[in-house]
Amino acid sequence: MASIYLHIPFCKKRCIYCDFVSSTHDEMKRPYLETLCRELETRRDYLQNKTVETVYFGGGTPSQLNVEEFEKIFHALSAFALRPAPEITMEANPDDLTATYVDSIRHLPFNRVSVGVQSFDDKELKFLHRRHTAETAAKAVERLQEKGFTNIGIDLMYGLPEQNEIGWRDTLRKAKSLSVRHISAYHLTYEENAPLYALLQHGQVRPAEEETSVRLFEILTEEMADAGFEHYEISNFALPGYRSKHNTSYWNGTHYLGVGAAAHSYNGRSRQWNVSSIAKYIESQTPENVEIIDEPTAYNDFILTRLRTREGVDLAKPTVPFGKEKTDYCLRQAQKYIENQCLERDGMRLRLTRKGIFVSDGIIRDLFFSA
Repeated sequence: MASIYLHIPFCKKRCIYCDFVSSTHDEMKRPYLETLCRELETRRDYLQNKTVETVYFGGGTPSQLNVEEFEKIFHALSAFALRPAPEITMEANPDDLTATYVDSIRHLPFNRVSVGVQSFDDKELKFLHRRHTAETAAKAVERLQEKGFTNIGIDLMYGLPEQNEIGWRDTLRKAKSLSVRHISAYHLTYEENAPLYALLQHGQVRPAEEETSVRLFEILTEEMADAGFEHYEISNFALPGYRSKHNTSYWNGTHYLGVGAAAHSYNGRSRQWNVSSIAKYIESQTPENVEIIDEPTAYNDFILTRLRTREGVDLAKPTVPFGKEKTDYCLRQAQKYIENQCLERDGMRLRLTRKGIFVSDGIIRDLFFSA
């Protein structure tokens, strides 16, 4: 079992919070896609003929590509051992999902669409420099449904400056009213390379207070539970049967190939990642960095990925690949969090509680092993 991620770094407009590798220069699109297809060809042995269960077009804004451009990529993907009807996801901006565009892509192999909504509040969307309105976003989802797309997810964002409980509940209720199958909700972060960070440094924005952020997260989990969504990963909620198989593969340690600028790959023995420059990637798609995964790193990866999920860390598993020393270490480090009810132990499993989810970064760091 394996996965493939394709980074499509083109956008009409940069969002204020984004630090992903992306560009608004369309003239780079053709050589970039040619390079991406060549990389698929030259690295087709990376997954060692494992069956590819999921393919994910992320960005950037993949919905900036037209049908012909997608077809070229799908042709390159045919060299891989794809399972019958793999999960194939496209990230999309609501503004791109016109009736004409949706009609054009419905004959492609996409069977899952992730729509970058972020908010159903026009004031918040304007602040984030999104190019759609709340109405545009709602109509985009409805348009996808009318054209036969059933597996639709949307991304939302909370912890925005001046965001309040009433507005956040309104956004969540609007999201639920659209009958989507999956909702990802992320707290706004201030990344150093994003324009938002400069505003923060100059005192032009004030981050949400921690107490407010915690309350917004509580509202999120309550509203999702009431609507029948399972909270299967820290930031992800799905109706039964609609978890993102691609994202789940990352948390389960599945091997994956990442192609495109800044894309990461993992084969169990090492991690590789491409140069974080579109121009340099076009010149040479050879991975810029390779990290060999030693035993402590493998253990830390296991903790980082599994503890994020609803299933948590299976303490029986580290005993086999990592030895009793790491298992005992994990239990010792976890004890204080079990006592303060941030972690719960169920047999041989450790799981984050609702209280623990919001402070999960600190818990995970404390469970990490350093030689």
